[in-house]
Amino acid sequence: MQVELELLAPARNKSIGIAAIDCGADAVYIAGPSFGAREAAGNPVSDIRELAKYAHKYSAKAYAVVNTILYDDELEAARKLLWELYDAGVDAFIVQDPAISRMERPPLPLFASTQTHIRTPQQAQFLSFFGFKRLILERQLSLAQIREIRRTTTCDLEFFVHGALCLSYSGQCYLSQRLANRSANRGACIQACRSDYDLVDSRGKVLVRNRPLLSLKDLNLSAHIPALIEAGITSFKIEGRLKNASYVKNVVREYRRIIDEFISDHPNYRKASAGELYGGFIPDTEATFNRGYTSCFIEGKRGQWASFDGAKSMGEYLGEIESIKGNRIIISTDKELKNGDGLAVISSSGEITGFRADVCEGNQVLIKDAAALSKGMKVYRNLNTAFEKELERNMPKRLIKATISCSSQAGVTTFEAASCRDKVTFTFEDDNPQAQRPEKALETLSRQLSKSSGQYIFTLGNVDCDIIRFYPASVLNGIRRQLAEALEEAALKRMEQNRKISPEDMVNRAVTKIPEEHLTYRANCSNHLSRELYLECGAKSVAPAYEIEAPEGVDVMRTKYCIKYELGLCRKHPDSGKNAIAFREPLYLANRNYKLRLVFDCKNCEMIVNL
Repeated sequence: MQVELELLAPARNKSIGIAAIDCGADAVYIAGPSFGAREAAGNPVSDIRELAKYAHKYSAKAYAVVNTILYDDELEAARKLLWELYDAGVDAFIVQDPAISRMERPPLPLFASTQTHIRTPQQAQFLSFFGFKRLILERQLSLAQIREIRRTTTCDLEFFVHGALCLSYSGQCYLSQRLANRSANRGACIQACRSDYDLVDSRGKVLVRNRPLLSLKDLNLSAHIPALIEAGITSFKIEGRLKNASYVKNVVREYRRIIDEFISDHPNYRKASAGELYGGFIPDTEATFNRGYTSCFIEGKRGQWASFDGAKSMGEYLGEIESIKGNRIIISTDKELKNGDGLAVISSSGEITGFRADVCEGNQVLIKDAAALSKGMKVYRNLNTAFEKELERNMPKRLIKATISCSSQAGVTTFEAASCRDKVTFTFEDDNPQAQRPEKALETLSRQLSKSSGQYIFTLGNVDCDIIRFYPASVLNGIRRQLAEALEEAALKRMEQNRKISPEDMVNRAVTKIPEEHLTYRANCSNHLSRELYLECGAKSVAPAYEIEAPEGVDVMRTKYCIKYELGLCRKHPDSGKNAIAFREPLYLANRNYKLRLVFDCKNCEMIVNL
């Protein structure tokens, strides 16, 4: 039995979802018109219907994101949306609120969103009692922690491998709610962690001025895919439901290549969908949106995670400014520059200046105004016009290999087409004339049938005929198209049948009492269904969600990231460096809008942010 590995891509909208499938995604995740944890990424159900059908042609899947916490007056609307999405053809629901497990809902699998902050075996076990088929793990985990979770649950495990990192443990950030009454758990995060701050000690001494001190680099685990597979991950998720098509195409194709290379060397694994990529652009993850890259905590140790140079995309590093002559700058780079490229530099004070390359001649660039630039500044390219055009014009073709065989006996002919997952036949009484030149007729048969139709690329296999008949090219082309249409119909029918789960799998197992130590996830309870569920599990009390009533003693944010470590001020980890800056705790982050107090839980190697 081969293990299926899934590459899961974000879809801000239908067209980006289709582009992700075309670039090799095994599945996409997309939000409907409401209850998605990205307010700006909602979609009409009609678009999701079209995307799901397109994905199913390749045996790929479409997952509906319904991952906000729900208020009591929203439960019925959420239930209706689940059924609308089910009728549209989605394959699973990604949810945060356990109330959904208690609803009269469609027969589809439930995936526990990363917002359920699964970072211990106990949390994984607890959520498995709710009937989740898949657990989407917290991003700030090590391989060792993932292995331990794998040993304690039979649920499928999904892990983010690329894209933006939330500073806080997922689902446990209440900073936006506290500052602006906009809940991250309801899709309205203001991203205060991307703002610039001064780092100030208790005496008012400014240690660092005007930097995005809470902004993390983007995650890139492209070098860790084999290790993640060994640890038990089977779904590899790309972040980016607010990202554009260029980013999604580029990143999906890169991870498709990496996962395919692993599968080619390990016959016990296979991809979760059908089709191979032919031609198209060569991916380059440096050339589209990124804040610089980190592998976060995957190796179980700290590194430089912060994007102190800027919370926005800096893009690929080109080199330094060698000289400036008027408005013409010379950059020490061997990379090809094009008119219209977007460039950026960072001043010594941390200010980012962006500008367009109006005219490029080798490594010389003419811009409108070079007054803010100086020799030695590092130059980044955050818009590569040539690569953007390549992504737009040179898409790969995704084709499913299939074999056509032909048999004919006593005037009855059957053409059979078989792909990796489906098989169809076309049988008819054959009155086509016997070929005068059998070898030529077989050549024509092979030439006309060994072509592509729709998403299938055919080759002619076995031919077993009592007599070789002559078929006009138009007849063979029609047979090939008919077989392609039949294979597509078979794939859509199979996907429709397989997406439904059994009544037994719909049973909410949480009605059975579970050990007290499993009751570690009690936050974000915003409706009576989830509250009743926790109480049935044995909880003695259930605190209301932060959005309803800020519970006493709840941290606004807790994270594995540590500012003291990043700045070389940590005394517990010598590898962070020994910064000579003298300071007195507590430390604060301050700007003209906010003042945040930092607490360092050195025993657990975590940082806490509070007001």
